[in-house]
Amino acid sequence: MYQEERLVSILEFLKKNNRISVEQICSLFHVSRDTARRDIVRLEEEKAIIRTRGGAILPSVSHEVKNYSSRLQMVSEEKKIIGKKASSLIYRNDRVILDASTTVQACAEQIANISCTVITNSINQAEVLSSKPEVNIQLLGGTLQKEHRFLYGASVVEKLSEYHVDKVFIGVVGISDRGLTIAHEEDGVVKRKMIEQAKQVIVLADHTKLGITDFYGFADLQQVDILITDKTPTKPFQYLLDKYNVELLTADQDREGVS
Repeated sequence: MYQEERLVSILEFLKKNNRISVEQICSLFHVSRDTARRDIVRLEEEKAIIRTRGGAILPSVSHEVKNYSSRLQMVSEEKKIIGKKASSLIYRNDRVILDASTTVQACAEQIANISCTVITNSINQAEVLSSKPEVNIQLLGGTLQKEHRFLYGASVVEKLSEYHVDKVFIGVVGISDRGLTIAHEEDGVVKRKMIEQAKQVIVLADHTKLGITDFYGFADLQQVDILITDKTPTKPFQYLLDKYNVELLTADQDREGVS
């Protein structure tokens, strides 16, 4: 096998297993330790890996979070079907919290016009729900994060502590064995308080968020009751959810009829 072919195979192994050792390269490709080390050096020079003692790992991936308006323009079919499934869990007389994410907005857009109370720190969710006469809206006041269109700060957290609700619907940038993560600390602090005030915690995440760990962790998996996603996760991820007693709802069966 030529070196170029071997380097591609090493990267494929890393994508599946996160790390590789010199011994594994020797065993997998029947090469000497010197050859394996040269492969690692070459990949490091190309900035494809990070060299570790005795092997290599993939570099961390920074997940750029576009501003809210840009994300709204890219709301996918997956988010819409997740939103539809989530909205079906909101019943008459429920008191719920909706956070400020585009996936949760897909839920807000599909909530039935029924008598219920929605508490939110999202000016977008409030605007969407204002067209539903039966829905009572409590908009949390605080500092406006203009780019991502959510309200945050001590006043938001303090006001949240006064509410005790049936359900909270939370969007994430990543959900993994590290728990729930988000890009911005001020957003995460509010989400953490929202979770504390709810009897049932429902996380909305399309399949690209599964197994991802982003910058700021705001909750552990044992705090989550339900995960709604669009595709059946991998077996290891399903085992992770089972370990923490997280109920999995896959919304792909609801795809038909969503526009």
